[in-house]
Amino acid sequence: KALPRRLVGLASLRAVSTSSMGTLPKRVKIVEVGPRDGLQNEKVTKKFYSMGCYEISLGDTIGVGTPGIMKDMLSAVMQEVPLAALAVHCHDTYGQALANTLMALQMGVSVVDSSVAGLGGCPYAQGASGNLATEDLVYMLEGLGIHTGVNLQKLLEAGNFICQALNRKTSSKVAQATCKL
Repeated sequence: KALPRRLVGLASLRAVSTSSMGTLPKRVKIVEVGPRDGLQNEKVTKKFYSMGCYEISLGDTIGVGTPGIMKDMLSAVMQEVPLAALAVHCHDTYGQALANTLMALQMGVSVVDSSVAGLGGCPYAQGASGNLATEDLVYMLEGLGIHTGVNLQKLLEAGNFICQALNRKTSSKVAQATCKL
């Protein structure tokens, strides 16, 4: 398979921008590449890395991935791109974002995305939930003995504040549990 036209367009964009304003962003979030795209993940990440991107965030933006899919995807991509260049962005539609993120962390990924109260969504997948809730991520990391430097209580308060302001319910399991205690 040939690389997607978008990627070819970005390569052309880099050639143009190098002669005028600079280069492509050094951090790229690949939202249309996910665990179901097979070899495209490796091709796209390798191409972006060769174009000078120092961080490439692989996203399961509709939240259908599983830890097994995450493991397979990262194993394949890590053969083409250094681990230090990878990040993950997991949505929680099927309740797998925390498990997928843990798998990525266990494989050595050190940059992960999350959002307070799990807010967000996906503009091209109606009904898809937001990112992994930051509260849940911090709780898990602290439980694993990984000091985050994040005050969980203040984070919970911030999540409660924004949810009230937006008239939305939190997606954070930690926030839901602490409200009931």
